[in-house]
Amino acid sequence: MGYQSSSDEHVIEKLRGFVGMLNAESEKGSVVVVEGRRDAEALLSIGFTGIPAVFHNFKGVADFVDSHSHADKKIILLLDMDRTGKYLTSRLVSQLQFRRNSVNLFYKHTLARITNGKVRHVEDLLIYAAPLSGVTGARKDLYFYA
Repeated sequence: MGYQSSSDEHVIEKLRGFVGMLNAESEKGSVVVVEGRRDAEALLSIGFTGIPAVFHNFKGVADFVDSHSHADKKIILLLDMDRTGKYLTSRLVSQLQFRRNSVNLFYKHTLARITNGKVRHVEDLLIYAAPLSGVTGARKDLYFYA
């Protein structure tokens, strides 16, 4: 039951690298944007050490863009890969680029590639929280205490 295949271990290692790169970007001042509170919590649960900007804390695309257009920071969009997330991503990219902001979709595409499309919503990263934190074994109820 607690057996992990080598492909799972490969995904875990790739995710560790992904989180490390995301942390480095955040430390350089980049803004990492997720859709909702649960997405932010999932990102933190896999080891992200920055403070993600939660899109839904703003009053829509215009409010978000107004809040971030004056900053000379790279904006990393890590929105969901469902219909709503794709729509928001396209709107944000066009609005932010219009205002000369640096927008980055590399991490969104990398996450999809690493997980072979299993993670369509950022909150789905919770399934990798326990293995990334080093908790092993078949008792999934223990993962909440790590």
